Amino acid sequence: MKKILYIVFKYLLGILLVLGGVAHFTNTEFYLKAMPSYLPYHETIVYSSGVLEIVLGLLLLIPKTTRKAALAIIILFIAIFPANVNMYLNHTDFPDMSETSLLIRLPIQLVLIAWAYIYTRKKD
Repeated sequence: MKKILYIVFKYLLGILLVLGGVAHFTNTEFYLKAMPSYLPYHETIVYSSGVLEIVLGLLLLIPKTTRKAALAIIILFIAIFPANVNMYLNHTDFPDMSETSLLIRLPIQLVLIAWAYIYTRKKD
């Protein structure tokens, strides 16, 4: 049963990353608004991070690349944390999201990091 859950949740994380990456292209304005003002090249970062999410989501599903992909996913989640903080601090830029939901997103990053960490250990 543990093995089945391990695989199901690995695929779920991979699919969520791929869908999140695709959203960078289908809902670009949202991601551009999330970008902290101190970062340059907002559009390039949004598109690049979208590609990265898609690629890492797919690499997570390949047993030979799962561990490295999971480590890279952790780094990605840490790298995008400032965007989530920026969203909370500038909550008026996101009228469709409550200030509370934007605040809750911050610790969710830790859950996502822990979830990806599971796949850094050899199980496949």
